[in-house]
Amino acid sequence: MNFRITRRRFLSASGTIVAATSLGRSWPMFAQATGSTAPAQTPPWTPVFTPVRRGIGYFTGRGGTIGYLVNAGGVLVVDSQYPDSAKAFLEGLGDRSSHRPVDVLVNTHHHADHTGGNPVFKPVTKTIVAQTRVPALQKQANDTATTPAEQVYADATFDEVWNHAIGDELVHARTFTPAHTGGDIVVYFERANIVHVGDLVWNGLQTFVDRPGGASAVNWIPVCEHIASTYPKDAIYLCGHAKKDLPVALAQADVLAMRDYLTALVEHIRHEIAAGKSRDEIVSSTAVLPGFEVRGPLTKRALEGTYDELSGR
Repeated sequence: MNFRITRRRFLSASGTIVAATSLGRSWPMFAQATGSTAPAQTPPWTPVFTPVRRGIGYFTGRGGTIGYLVNAGGVLVVDSQYPDSAKAFLEGLGDRSSHRPVDVLVNTHHHADHTGGNPVFKPVTKTIVAQTRVPALQKQANDTATTPAEQVYADATFDEVWNHAIGDELVHARTFTPAHTGGDIVVYFERANIVHVGDLVWNGLQTFVDRPGGASAVNWIPVCEHIASTYPKDAIYLCGHAKKDLPVALAQADVLAMRDYLTALVEHIRHEIAAGKSRDEIVSSTAVLPGFEVRGPLTKRALEGTYDELSGR
């Protein structure tokens, strides 16, 4: 089968959009942090491509950070954001890839801000890859969403490890779960020494513990340690979400800082449970964790899943 597509067909699949830019940055916080369907009113956002090295870079728009690889051997993308930002990404990617098709789209987990753009990718993508649990979790989340959206699921899945070569780059995906969800993976570009950690690391934001989606705040702590010990000390880590004006490209120390934040979150809730506070009191807290002031007040999205896990709900 010939997968090569013309510029006209590529733009038709991508839709009419605002041209992506390589300068500036806009991070709508609600859209960035959501793990469910898109909000009814979308805050303004700006598509931004940031190159890193060896044909690998990342895209910030509306949703979880997209990673991309373009080289002489092909095109690989990590995560797809929402339909509108997926269209913007594909247009900008086409300018960088001579409008070749996407060989592989990898979903790091099932949340809508990482898989919602799959239907936009489908016409120009050869295969979509995810951890084995992701399609079922994606369907479950969509079936229970207030506003269900069109879904495209991975057509290739793996349990623990997936390896693939794109030109001269070796790409490895590995399962690290349960943590943020029950189907999280990390994608490693070996020769570039770049690690896309999906939503296993958030920079400067309160996180989301998706208990219905299989999350474990408690296990997420050693997962961060495992990630930090699995990859080289000098690797560049691309996180799933970053607060405005904070970097997406991080170091090993930032992965361990995520561990420390999660430890503080878990210990805070354990203390509140031991003090006899009710679930409503605990999950409505807007306290700021000492040492993690940059992340701002605690949120229900961080507290509810963690409380339910610790209380055995």
